[in-house]
Amino acid sequence: MNKIFKTALINTIGTTLYVGAVGGFMYYGSMIKIGQKAGFLAPVTLLLLFVFSAALTGSLIFGKPILLYLEGKKKEAFTLLISTLSIFFIITFSTIVLLLVI
Repeated sequence: MNKIFKTALINTIGTTLYVGAVGGFMYYGSMIKIGQKAGFLAPVTLLLLFVFSAALTGSLIFGKPILLYLEGKKKEAFTLLISTLSIFFIITFSTIVLLLVI
């Protein structure tokens, strides 16, 4: 397994695990009765989670390719980005198929 594919696989698995953790938190968190105490903090917390998620997943998917590109390794950067997005697409498509089968 070459280094670019291994990096793409690690970044994609990290992104998938993070998305799964946030999805689980949102699913099971909705069962917690917060009541009226949350008020203003509930939407602020959700927006903070959204911004953090965008930053984290963006850095996992685009961070290393951007660094490679800035170092002048354009071919490696493009290959890493395409590999990462391809693996992520396969995982996403597999999840959709699994939802339709279950």
